[in-house]
Amino acid sequence: MVSARMKRRLKETLSGYLYLLPALLVLAAFRLLPIILSVRVSLYDWGMAGAREFVGLGNYIAVLHDPMFWHSLLNTGWYTVFSVPLQLFLSLFIAVLLNQKIRALGFYRTIYYLPVVTSIVAVSIVWKWILHPDRGLLNYILSWFGAGGLRWLQDPRGLFQLILGSAGNKLPLVLRGPSIALVSLIIMGVWKGLGYNIIIFLAGLQNIPKTYYEAARIDGAGRFRIFRNITWPLISPTTYYVLIMSLIIAFEAFAQVWIMTGPPAGGPLSTTKVVMYYFYENSFELWRLGYGASIAFFAFLIILGLTIIQRFVLEKKVYYG
Repeated sequence: MVSARMKRRLKETLSGYLYLLPALLVLAAFRLLPIILSVRVSLYDWGMAGAREFVGLGNYIAVLHDPMFWHSLLNTGWYTVFSVPLQLFLSLFIAVLLNQKIRALGFYRTIYYLPVVTSIVAVSIVWKWILHPDRGLLNYILSWFGAGGLRWLQDPRGLFQLILGSAGNKLPLVLRGPSIALVSLIIMGVWKGLGYNIIIFLAGLQNIPKTYYEAARIDGAGRFRIFRNITWPLISPTTYYVLIMSLIIAFEAFAQVWIMTGPPAGGPLSTTKVVMYYFYENSFELWRLGYGASIAFFAFLIILGLTIIQRFVLEKKVYYG
């Protein structure tokens, strides 16, 4: 016979799942089901009019032999390599400053968070004007210092190629670095996401007990030693979370690319054509839905692989207290 204790535990378990059921249904309908359908679509040569032909892994094999896919992956890699460290450093630096007792602290926090809640479309349009080669605000400011004149979103030259001058022209395409157009998108992307990371770092900093700092100051420790031995280890879980999220967000960059350097080419000489833009181009401009779905699945596998690597390599260094 079932005891009263087991009946009560079963009832509690069923009640818990009933409370979770609405959220699970939403996740299944808007997350799990689209993923399953996307995998199905990727196995077909699926055209605009609904015409389809089963090709199995044909789309995946075609993607692996597609030079433009690897080119878009290289652009995505440059975007990620530059934007993620910048996000981490700047957001942590500003969060440490905002964690001090200064006047108008709430005002500064609001100012830094405003870009996060502003529409990506609106932000992209404003930045497109700022980076305009002839009427842009950035070139106008740089002209005060005798610089400027860059074509920003229209410049296909690589960053390292530009820095090295004539010697940079001899570099292979892979080593020329992100194009100036892609650097412009990186600057905009870092600015747009900075406020979110600042808030996350602030939450981590404010969870550190003040007694640790007081004891360190009594022992004569300076600011750098305090940061290295107290602050940095204790916010390592926050840093780990920000790193993972920043990498995923960077890899999924699309809206600013489409608006600022959008159709038909994806920037000068396709130097801003990242993976998500290439997925969009194949799916909704060329109407190769099956091919586009296979690109999206490869992007998913790459993000998953990078996340797993971070977990096994970096999580060991996270201090949870």
